[in-house]
Amino acid sequence: MQTKAKILLAEDDEDLRELVQDALEDEDYQVTACVNGQEAIDLFDKTKFDVCLLDIMMPVKDGFTVAKKIRQQSDVIPIIFISTKALIEDKVEGYQKGADDYIVKPFNMKELLLKLDVFLRRTKKMFSETKQEYQIGKIKFDYTDLRLSNDDGVFDLKQKEADLLKFLCEHPNRILKREEILVAVWGKNDYFLGRSMDVFMSKVRKYLRADPDVVLETIHGMGYRFTVPGV
Repeated sequence: MQTKAKILLAEDDEDLRELVQDALEDEDYQVTACVNGQEAIDLFDKTKFDVCLLDIMMPVKDGFTVAKKIRQQSDVIPIIFISTKALIEDKVEGYQKGADDYIVKPFNMKELLLKLDVFLRRTKKMFSETKQEYQIGKIKFDYTDLRLSNDDGVFDLKQKEADLLKFLCEHPNRILKREEILVAVWGKNDYFLGRSMDVFMSKVRKYLRADPDVVLETIHGMGYRFTVPGV
């Protein structure tokens, strides 16, 4: 049977590491496990992985340092932190360090498996052979190449900016609830992710100013409405 994906697992707790590795391999994932941050960095440099699962508090180099190194090489590969650190500040720092998600120990393996499925499906769509392009009024949006073109020039988008704009393009001219956007783009409805979403909305809104007929409106207490003429 062909494995689903290659996963880098960095966890210094032997019991948890073996438990997670066994559970993932039972689901046909190919798992490479390591016990500290430096080993994780060395493995990432040598092997192509599809997802990285990183503990934060590890010997030699911590998970935040590993994530920073990974992000220097790839903006695309999903990074999920698994940690006992459950304070708000810890989660915020995790997302700031480049995480796509943050799971607090102890966690349910079914939750982890669902998250992996979401991120892997998203990555697969991202690299599909079919080029995904959208015309937003006078603005051209190339999701495949993460590029947006308007009268001011051509702009390279971050992956999350492109994911968000793509979802808006697929649901124009109606009110989108905050939780609906969070689940579709970030994988779950979470207060801290909601703060991040508002920041990305502001960034996307700046790109759209090139066409005044295209409006990304905040609907207070509900969410957003993306109005595109002629759609």
